[in-house]
Amino acid sequence: MNRPDVPDRRKPRAVRPLDAAQLDELALGYVARFATSTGKLAAYLNRKLRERGWHEEAPDLAEIVGTIVARMAAAGYVSDEGYARMRGASLRRRGLGARRIAQDLGQAGIAADLRDEALGSQREARAAALALARKRRLGPFGPRDEAGRIDPALREKQVATFLRAGHPLAMARALVNAAGEREAEDWVYEADD
Repeated sequence: MNRPDVPDRRKPRAVRPLDAAQLDELALGYVARFATSTGKLAAYLNRKLRERGWHEEAPDLAEIVGTIVARMAAAGYVSDEGYARMRGASLRRRGLGARRIAQDLGQAGIAADLRDEALGSQREARAAALALARKRRLGPFGPRDEAGRIDPALREKQVATFLRAGHPLAMARALVNAAGEREAEDWVYEADD
């Protein structure tokens, strides 16, 4: 029942506009909570502007976003190089390959030269593939028959898992075809750095 003397609480409140000071506070709160890149910080601030409906009406705020991001980077709160290095190492530990790492960093707005540096060495790429094999029980860490062989259909599924994780085909085949855990670990350390 609607009573005329009781206000309707379901009506949306008016959206307050964002000004430069509020954007600065949002940016500072964001970089205090999250390790981020300049691209991700700019995307966050622009998203907040869109949510408030002020992005189209105040084009000068887009310039203010660029200024805020540049000031945060100059102060050292945001570092694309540091973010790329940290994120690349984190994704390698999870077992992801170079293609997936480059994709992730590209989405974060990291420049191509910094993405290439964050991919790591050949040995680190092999160690990431080995980490994925251990974690997902692939290749020498997975099931085998009495003769120590992997079913061909299962072998192809395991190779596909490596490819989806961003590893090259040669690396996937080398790990899946490894005779044992020791051979797989030796394969990692044979890489030239």
